[in-house]
Amino acid sequence: MVLKLIDATQVRVGTIIMIDNVPCTVKSIDISKTGKHGHAKARIEAVEIFAGRKKVLAIPGHERFEVPLVEKKKAQVLSIGDSTASVMDLETYETIDIPFAKEIKEELAPEVQVEYWDIEGRKQIMRVI
Repeated sequence: MVLKLIDATQVRVGTIIMIDNVPCTVKSIDISKTGKHGHAKARIEAVEIFAGRKKVLAIPGHERFEVPLVEKKKAQVLSIGDSTASVMDLETYETIDIPFAKEIKEELAPEVQVEYWDIEGRKQIMRVI
C-alpha cells in the first residue's frame, strides 16, 4: 500500500522510496538548479532495504516516487533456521517465518524480542530489541 507520492526534489536523506517496485532508503541526493529552458535534475543514491544493493538514479526533478507504508512490529523469536526465524507477533500472537539480515544472526536466540518491518507485504527482521 502506497502512503503517498513525492517529487524527486522533495526526497531527503533517510526517506524510504520505491525504485523499480523495491523499497530503498535514500543515502544521498544532489539537486541541480534549473537552466534557462530546462528542468531541475536530481541524482539519488539509495540502498535496497532487503537486499542491500546500491542504486544510483539521475532523473528530472519532477519525477515522482511512491513512499511505502512501513509497519514496524515487535515479535519474539521461537526458533532460528539458516536464513529465516520463526517468530510470534506480540500483538496478534500469530506465528510466522521471517528472513533476517546476516549481520544480526549471532544476536538472535530463542525468546529474544526483535523488531521486524512489513513493507508492501515483504517482511524482514531488522534488529534485536
